Amino acid sequence: MIENARLALEGLSVGDAFGENFFRYDKESAALRIQHRDLPSGEWRYTDDTNMALSIYRVLCQKADIDQDALILSFAAHYNPARGYGAGAGRLLRQVGAGGHWWRDASYSLFEGQGSFGNGAAMRIAPIGGYFADDLEQVVTQATKSSEVTHAHPEGIAGGIAVAVAAAMAYRLRGTPPPTRSAFIEMILPYVPEGEVKSGLRQAQAIQSTHVDHAARMLGNGLLISAQDTVPFCLWCAGEYLGSFEEAMWQTVAAFGDIDTNCAIVGGIVALYVGQSGIPSEWIQRREPLPDWAIDMSM
Repeated sequence: MIENARLALEGLSVGDAFGENFFRYDKESAALRIQHRDLPSGEWRYTDDTNMALSIYRVLCQKADIDQDALILSFAAHYNPARGYGAGAGRLLRQVGAGGHWWRDASYSLFEGQGSFGNGAAMRIAPIGGYFADDLEQVVTQATKSSEVTHAHPEGIAGGIAVAVAAAMAYRLRGTPPPTRSAFIEMILPYVPEGEVKSGLRQAQAIQSTHVDHAARMLGNGLLISAQDTVPFCLWCAGEYLGSFEEAMWQTVAAFGDIDTNCAIVGGIVALYVGQSGIPSEWIQRREPLPDWAIDMSM
């Protein structure tokens, strides 16, 4: 349902903009703000995570399906380097925008023909999990299509699938007591292809500690900007704090690393469990307004 995709977009974008603020501070100042739950001041600007999720949402509104050609054209049309795109994604979208390469050739040629295994497919994908939550096989299919246009490496695709399925599961669990982290991840594992991302998820499931610093040391915190280094940690956070959007955000940001992307992934998942009322209204008001080109369906 499009309402679920919109809710996932709301959680993702608020998380993204919230997390991005912490790059403004040195680590000591950021740690103090986190300790005291001191919200960043001013308007919270979103990044490429949200900018690309907006295209996913727009295509779902228009097509009720991830039309890969329409999606990559939207990504390229709304590419804005000021939003902080990764080098590989930026190069690909400039190529597509210039008409010199079509997306399949461009995506599969990245990184000496391996395709990208960065975390960019995972960061934007929660609206797909929300939209197709009633059909998990469709979640996998649509997440694969969305991931492939920019992150053709199997690990990049696996990261996208894992987050989309987690988002769908969060919605399906709404109205019931939150499961344990281990149980939550167990629900996701059957849908994720074998590889490093799935191995990381098994490790996230097995960690005994509930301390986010320990989880980050064991799993990574997105600092390497890879799906393998990001998705297992984010699903640990989402599974550990599924019942509270605020606590999930504060705990996720406390691990530092790729802060905005981590918070975007976790925010999109947790929003689908807690619902619109579970996202603090003050946080939504602080986030930069979302643009009409994606949100206003009359355009």
